[in-house]
Amino acid sequence: MSYNDDELAIVREAASRDNQAVAAWVGSAALSVATEKVVPVSTDSREVVAELIQARQQAARIGNNLNQAARVLNAGGTVTGAQLDALVAASERAIRRLDEATRQLMRERRPRT
Repeated sequence: MSYNDDELAIVREAASRDNQAVAAWVGSAALSVATEKVVPVSTDSREVVAELIQARQQAARIGNNLNQAARVLNAGGTVTGAQLDALVAASERAIRRLDEATRQLMRERRPRT
């Protein structure tokens, strides 16, 4: 492998962070990508990944709220239509966010040849 000076500095810094020799770090990184243990994401995709994380957290909160509503209903309690409407609306928003962020990542992923 060959790198220009700037690239080599970046690779050396990454290897140093992981307390590895450059060749060991490059081999490990290449094997991780080749075996799909990690999927490379462009720096431009960081915002998209952050959006996916936030949407996932929102979906988990919605799931918790749905479980609470089910518990109330199973215990013979009542849940108002407004409460259910709010849960449905929050679910739809989270799903839209997840869908859009997923589409963005799919657009950036290069097809395998």
